[in-house]
Amino acid sequence: MRFGMGLLKSVLELIYPVYCGGCGREGEVLCPACRRSFIALDSPFVCPCCGRWTGSDAVCGGCITHPPHFTRGFYVFSFEGPLREAIHAFKFGGRIDVGRALMRISREKIASFADAFDLVIPLPVTEKRLKKRGFNQAFIMAEEISRLTGAPIDYKTLVKTKETEDQYMLSKEERKRNIRGVFSLKDAQPLAGKRLLLVDDLYTTGNTAAEACRTLLRTKAKDVLFFALARTP
Repeated sequence: MRFGMGLLKSVLELIYPVYCGGCGREGEVLCPACRRSFIALDSPFVCPCCGRWTGSDAVCGGCITHPPHFTRGFYVFSFEGPLREAIHAFKFGGRIDVGRALMRISREKIASFADAFDLVIPLPVTEKRLKKRGFNQAFIMAEEISRLTGAPIDYKTLVKTKETEDQYMLSKEERKRNIRGVFSLKDAQPLAGKRLLLVDDLYTTGNTAAEACRTLLRTKAKDVLFFALARTP
């Protein structure tokens, strides 16, 4: 049976070759060279809230001055080089296989805080964006986290009611205006008293995460944490 499955896989790869999401090289979803180039954000050297490099695990000045609406943030990689290309392939190129591969190599990081949350909340997109893209990348990520930890996913309570431009294309002030008031709650009761993990692919200025977490706190949740595959340098 294993031989048969291996043969089938080889035949399929000949018909439908696999290309690396980071560099485009044929052969693997994420090639070894690209995986080695990913820069990990190690917890002892980054701000425990926003993930900014600080050289220690102390909260940075920015988060002291403007505290985020989540207790702690968890970030796997720095958003640069082949990792940036891989996330773009996942998010904009429809490469769900790349997204799942990125989550698989993030397992150790996720396992380190798996007992800190009860529910996984994927950052929602509008119906229009979902139809256009065909999937919500945060939901794909939430599926992988749920599979690893056993924590259920709640994708119905937090909703995005207004279409916005992609945050990475905007200035700092434009990002604040772009995201203000775009999230709402369908039913707060399922989240009351729960420890929530909000999931998104990328953390930039934190405006999107802050607005979503601010909305989630209206449910009287016990705690809100944030997870992203990457944050900008």
